[in-house]
Amino acid sequence: MKKVLQVILITTVALLNAQNSANRFFYELTYKPNKDSAKLEKEMMVLDIDQSKSLYQSYENIQIDSIANVVIKEASNTGFPDFKRMGNRRARFTHQISKSYPIREVLYKDRIAIDYYSYREDPSLIWKISDEKQKIRTYNAQKATVDFGGRKWIAWFTTDIPFPDGPYKFYGLPGLIVKVSDEAGNYSWELKGNRKIDHIAEASAVEGLMNQTGLLITKEKFTEKYDQYKKDPLAGIRQMMEQIPSDVKISDDFSLTKEMRDAEKQMKEHIAQNNNSIELTGRNK
Repeated sequence: MKKVLQVILITTVALLNAQNSANRFFYELTYKPNKDSAKLEKEMMVLDIDQSKSLYQSYENIQIDSIANVVIKEASNTGFPDFKRMGNRRARFTHQISKSYPIREVLYKDRIAIDYYSYREDPSLIWKISDEKQKIRTYNAQKATVDFGGRKWIAWFTTDIPFPDGPYKFYGLPGLIVKVSDEAGNYSWELKGNRKIDHIAEASAVEGLMNQTGLLITKEKFTEKYDQYKKDPLAGIRQMMEQIPSDVKISDDFSLTKEMRDAEKQMKEHIAQNNNSIELTGRNK
């Protein structure tokens, strides 16, 4: 009887662990940052999936967040966060996209300048599933197409992995999307691997450091704020600088005006060089 109870206990714990764990799917994103250039770049993105939800973001975001957690823990002892630990690491794609199962909408969250915003959206993906099939890596995949965000997309999904989900805002096929790209070759995601993780970490330590929670607004308002940012990327910082007393002196050779002017020039150049959004209509960053 004792052995039977032990077996039941071990089985129950194993089942609970399986239910609480999540799958992390790694997608290599190949993209064209500038619509006027043929140059392609790559970034590793991840889609974490458990029994009730999924979370998509850049893998670099996760690594930066891990460092930020260390900074927060140290700051709780010293009283001051050591931002030098963050270094110059940055993710090209800073957005997070959450989907709750069954999927009816997506929650998009991103940073504009120093503020975080989020919006809810039903992408209204109307897929056309083809009879065409092919092998992608080890997966038996089937073709599907959809018009979304002003682009025509070709996706390959597999029923070998029974999640009706995929990278970015793509979902709604009878299996996980293992590859999706637009016809013009601007953006392409391909599944490169997967592994188990303990759980999906939705909270961002970086947001905690910045005392941000992600204000929920409409997509139209988000687009409006991003358009304003592109015109004047230092508007928010300039407002913060206005709070500094005019008699504060940093050093004789430091010019705040020059630093702000140089920073604004660099940011506008960066925005101009990265002008090829994933979505062309109701565009995001």
